[in-house]
Amino acid sequence: MVRATLKKIVYPCWKPSLAEGDGENGGKKVDGLWWYRDYGKHVNGEFSMAAIQANVVSEDQCQIESGSLSSLEYGPQGTFVGIYDGHAGPEAARFINDRLFDNIKKYTSESEEMSANIIRKAFLATEEEFLSLVESEWLSNPKMASVGSCCLVGIICNGVLYIANAGDSRAVLAREEEKSTGALKAVRVSEEHNASFESVREELHSLHPNDPNIVVLKRDVWRVRGLIQISRSIGDAYLKKADFNRSPLLPKFRQSVSFSEPILKAEPAIRVQKLTPEDRFLIFASDGLWEHLSDQEAVDVVKSSPPDGIARELVKVAVVEAAKKREMRYADLEKVDRGVRRHFHDDISVIVLFLNCHSATQACSGGAYDAICQEFHSLLSPKIE
Repeated sequence: MVRATLKKIVYPCWKPSLAEGDGENGGKKVDGLWWYRDYGKHVNGEFSMAAIQANVVSEDQCQIESGSLSSLEYGPQGTFVGIYDGHAGPEAARFINDRLFDNIKKYTSESEEMSANIIRKAFLATEEEFLSLVESEWLSNPKMASVGSCCLVGIICNGVLYIANAGDSRAVLAREEEKSTGALKAVRVSEEHNASFESVREELHSLHPNDPNIVVLKRDVWRVRGLIQISRSIGDAYLKKADFNRSPLLPKFRQSVSFSEPILKAEPAIRVQKLTPEDRFLIFASDGLWEHLSDQEAVDVVKSSPPDGIARELVKVAVVEAAKKREMRYADLEKVDRGVRRHFHDDISVIVLFLNCHSATQACSGGAYDAICQEFHSLLSPKIE
């Protein structure tokens, strides 16, 4: 039976070292600050994924799961994509990489279908699990209260696209405008939560009417409470529970003005739409890419390049732009090591999904049913127990 074929198989992705020689493992490579898989198949088509590290420890994580979206053998089938852009440390992003998809499967199994409500429940469950971990480690590791992560998820199931976002990572859909010319239009399908947007600042003011400092312009950048640019995230416990706004948390994170309601939210903004034959591919990326490329520029790069290795090409184009801004050659920036490189660009993670199936009844053929699990960075670093 076709459904039995779709039972998910897990392939390990990254080795913690390059002991095997050139760092290649089933199409996945580690090369200096780069991690990438140039080409692979998912239930709805093909994909390419890549990341480059800029911080001393990579704070980005990304993930593809394809096949079963539930714990049931005959549950909904599809493709799951996650981009987790950590800040103040890698721990929250790693935790999300370990737990969010499992929570999706749990709630999908209970209802035997995919829905926006299932995704919302999975986000909030992952948030509660992480806050419980922060509480359990409060005295021994108070730093955990200050780490957080943006969380962007895309799910394709039965020809429907679900996009859920908390933070400022971004998903862009490439849609064909005219068959005669093949022109592709970039359509942003994620809602972002960065205080640089007036709508986000207005939302914060409406949620915290008695807090005149809920958003502060600091060194020409709008920041929530003068600390963080995003209004939604998983983690950042010190801005969600007053119990963590005290010693032994580092003084630079402590708020002088107490609060009773969470300053940040973990609930994602969710969009649901039917995919059409005009929808060609999706680009999921952390904010590090979008700092240097517009939506349309990214779509044009994908359209004008071979699919094999396109995620790596997108990252390279962004890094070239970062070098230009500092009047450097790309070759010179490539010599800059992690940590120092953060002064030029952020960690960047990109997943490009090419779309071949658009309806609930249309079946993908051949190897497109190969179930692929890519836990993109988690094996490079110790997992959180």
